[in-house]
Amino acid sequence: MRQCQICGKGSIMRAGRKKLRGQYNPTPKKRKYPNLQKTKLTSGSDAGKTVLVCAKCLKTLSKKG
Repeated sequence: MRQCQICGKGSIMRAGRKKLRGQYNPTPKKRKYPNLQKTKLTSGSDAGKTVLVCAKCLKTLSKKG
């Protein structure tokens, strides 16, 4: 399973509900995946290593420098 190597965020199951004529119609479950992107670490003991991180962690890494 693909997941963020910093925070551990992975996929989740979501079930949608559509309202049809006053009643909810259950729809099939779908798997939602996080926005994972490859990036190279710039600091720490693993500098230069390519890792998969989610978009939220990528923003945090760019702020820290």
